[in-house]
Parts: sequence; structure tokens; C-alpha cells
Amino acid sequence: MRASLALLLLLFAIAPARSGALTGFTICLDPGHTSETSAGTASRDGSLTERHVNWVVARDLKPLLEAEGARVVMTKISEDEVVTNRRRAEIANAAHADLFLRLHCDAASRSGLATFYPDRQGRAHGHVGPSSAVIAASRRAARLFHPAVIAALDGALTDRGIKGDSATGVGGRQGALTGSIFSRVPALTVEMVVLTESHDYRFIRAPAGQRKMARALLVGVEAYARAKG
Repeated sequence: MRASLALLLLLFAIAPARSGALTGFTICLDPGHTSETSAGTASRDGSLTERHVNWVVARDLKPLLEAEGARVVMTKISEDEVVTNRRRAEIANAAHADLFLRLHCDAASRSGLATFYPDRQGRAHGHVGPSSAVIAASRRAARLFHPAVIAALDGALTDRGIKGDSATGVGGRQGALTGSIFSRVPALTVEMVVLTESHDYRFIRAPAGQRKMARALLVGVEAYARAKG
């Protein structure tokens, strides 16, 4: 009996620890706003700001990613910290991130979640970017990440699809979003909800909705990481 117990304990001791789904994966998590250009949008009654939603979801997502073995680098350390969009990209670049994930909320006419990626080069502050390799890698990341997020949300939000940065106001003027222009790693911008739309507002205002969003984003990151290898 004692010998069997000793053998069992020995096998347990030498058994390799279970690797998480994201072991070896580095993600730069970027809760959007405030930046040099904007403090972000807000709900129609002003009770909920985009900056707060972005921060809370990032706060919930970070430990989920870490629990699966990911190295998580944040672009800011507090909700009210002001970080330029260029600096956010530089943080992702310095971390050699496998993914630069930018969390935002929209103020569009249609509700739901959309994922944006740099679909062409742009120019900001005299710099042209991103490279064709980053554009291709970001497109592939979007095609893996977005469907997995939508599936994990299980009907909670409308699917607004995958779009290029050039479809945004800033991207239309510059060619791409500033953070994408300066990024040397795959970059995705997730407009998690349309904060000015009542259904989306009610969903993301609730802690349960915030946690559901964080879990769905985790699933999206895992889908990309699995395919990336």
C-alpha cells in the first residue's frame, strides 16, 4: 500500500505541468482612450464612457489570457492614463507581440461587434505603414479571431463583420488607423459594442456582459494562436 502510494506521488511529481492554450504567446492588450486625439465616445445619457468599458474589459481579459499561459503587455497602467496611439503601437512592437489587440466601443448607426484590421498602408506624423507583411498577417488574424468571438458571444450581439481600417473615419483620411500605421506586429481593433445603441449599452453596462465579452475575446485569441502555431 505504502509502495503504491509512493509510486503514485512520484509519478505526479514528475508529470509535466499542463501547458495552457496560449503558452509562448505574447499579446499586447490596448484599452483604447484617452489618446492625443480623443477621450472616446459615451452612452447617450453620458453615464457610461468608452474609456471605462475598454478598461474594465481589458482588466477582466488579462487574467484569463494569463491563466492560459499568455504573456500580456498592457499599453497603460490605469484607466485615466493618456497614451498616444503611436506610443501604444511602440509598446506592442517592443514586446514583439504575436497580436496587438485594441479594445474600443463605437458610435455607429448599427449595433453589434466589428473587427478592424489595416487593409492598406497609411500615413501619420510623416510615417508610412504598416508593411505589406503586417497587413497580410492582420487580415489573417481577423479572419480567425472574429468568427470565434461572435460564436462565443452566442447571439448576445449582432455581427457587424470584419472591416478594413480604411472604412473608419480616421482610416479613411489617413489610409489606416494611427496605431496600425506604426505597428510592426499583427494589429486588430475590436469595436466591441455600439455604445450609443440601447441594446449594446445594456449588455456592456452589466458586469455579466463585460465578463462575457472578455471570455469571448479570449476564445478569439485562442483561435488565432492555434492556427498561428
